[in-house]
Amino acid sequence: MKHSPGYRLATTILHGFDEYRARFKEITCDASRRFRDAAWRDAQLASAERINLYKEKIDVTLGRLKRTFDPEVVSHCECWREARSHYVELISHRLDFELAETFFNSLFCTIFHHRHIRNDWMFVYSSREDAAHRSGIELCRRHKVNGDWQAALKWALLDAPLENRFADIDQDTHLGASFLQQHLPAAMLEADDAEIELLNSVFYRNKGAYLVGRIRGGGEQMPLVLPVLHGEGFGEQQGGDPSLHLDTVLIETDEVSIIFSFTRAYFQVEVAVPREFVDYLQQLMPHKPEGELYAAIGFFKHGKTEFFRALNRQVAKREDQFIIAPGVRGMVMAVFVLPSFRTVFKIIKDKFDPAKDVTHAVVREKYRLVKRHDRVGRMADTQEFSNFIVRQDHFAPECLEHLLEVAPSTVVLRDDKVIIKHCYTERMMTPLNIYLEQCGDAEKEMVLKDYGNAIKQMAAANIFPGDMLLKNFGVTRHGRVIFYDYDEVCYITECRFRHLPKGQGVDVSSLSIGPNDIFPEEFGPFMFANKTLRDMFMVQHPELFDPDYWLELQQAIVDGRVIDVYPYRNKQRFAGSIGQLVY
Repeated sequence: MKHSPGYRLATTILHGFDEYRARFKEITCDASRRFRDAAWRDAQLASAERINLYKEKIDVTLGRLKRTFDPEVVSHCECWREARSHYVELISHRLDFELAETFFNSLFCTIFHHRHIRNDWMFVYSSREDAAHRSGIELCRRHKVNGDWQAALKWALLDAPLENRFADIDQDTHLGASFLQQHLPAAMLEADDAEIELLNSVFYRNKGAYLVGRIRGGGEQMPLVLPVLHGEGFGEQQGGDPSLHLDTVLIETDEVSIIFSFTRAYFQVEVAVPREFVDYLQQLMPHKPEGELYAAIGFFKHGKTEFFRALNRQVAKREDQFIIAPGVRGMVMAVFVLPSFRTVFKIIKDKFDPAKDVTHAVVREKYRLVKRHDRVGRMADTQEFSNFIVRQDHFAPECLEHLLEVAPSTVVLRDDKVIIKHCYTERMMTPLNIYLEQCGDAEKEMVLKDYGNAIKQMAAANIFPGDMLLKNFGVTRHGRVIFYDYDEVCYITECRFRHLPKGQGVDVSSLSIGPNDIFPEEFGPFMFANKTLRDMFMVQHPELFDPDYWLELQQAIVDGRVIDVYPYRNKQRFAGSIGQLVY
């Protein structure tokens, strides 16, 4: 039987998607082995490979389409209309149908250069908007507490699919149970129906394994996350301890939200039914956007799809217009916002300020570097868009005028449409310089401490931010300081940290300085024009101004040490080591 070009187009795309999913699952499933063996460098490489995998498989499938079909078939929208119809049937019983739709969209947008965005030819809206039926697959395991919280935690840990033994399960569960008894509401603690419910899948990231679920009882529920770590030094030094311990217990929604933050590397976690998995996570974190949750579990391209759909819905409400982002205007990027959507849109300017010695290509590569890298909770994730089209009346006039002035090669006005050929999106935050102008002294001290911690934690992940000005950092609703300006980032291992020559009145400009030379002793005046803030910061983080601190950190990275950066406060840890980098 001879099939139509539209049908063959649909099956070829689905074949490419199956190849992508098979390799994605292989990488993800191997996370348990990497954790068991403390293969931390392998984990970093696997994370980058899985991010790169999507584009690789799109490119492979695109090549297959071009070899298999005549150009007039591939470039004919009506052929894609038929292909879409067949594709809907082909994926109708799949558990990952929404990911398959996004894969189809990626190929359509690649071929048509992000033009002709219509639901007739691609999946602007999902073919299964109502998600009419459930899979019936059980996502969770459950255990009745029956008044014994220590036994319930022992069940939670020992029944998890973790291959290493626990060093002292009784001590761990005693500490965990004591924490719960001190912090859970009395109605939940004493409820006859109290139970612990955990997702069957373990969430792996960096050096941690996370058991995720909730506590229910007395008509209430609270999220529950149990981070599990190896003993000190395992995988990096002789005599490291391979046994496991419970590092802390997290039950606050905000704390769990930080674990799943848009500033962190994506989890490696086995997900049988993505839609239902995300639905469950959203019950634990109701304020977390769907798109961010899909991205957090590795499906960042479908996270972009959900983001785009949510943005379209918000724009259609006409509650506000796009405006220039508050704060100091960037030297490389033009930034605008839709205030009600809590997102910033960043466009590379046509011409940079003279102080910036970079090119468009370099800027884009820096953003790709951060996308692939471990962001350790301190660098905002970005989504990249091409040919983004918005009606002119959705822009405040002064905003559109500014964009047309500074980026005329990227922003084009055609009839009543604004066409943005390329932009990045990031979560909106309050710029750190503005935040410091508006907060009291106690809050200043707290946020400056976190600013220093952000720099240290990025450095621990082999990232030097380059431009450390306050305006390039933001503060989240949780009060965390996040870096978001990537045009000067580089690896710590590429830097040459130098001491200033001894003697008074040294003029740095008179020294012979290479492109990667950095003088930490000069950071203070560069970072802070306000001497009061500078003095406060230097008391909190004196090591950041010491070249030896940077040189020792650099050597540790060169030696292959993967430095611990935990997504919760040191004071929350049951057995935290002094000096470890934490939230």
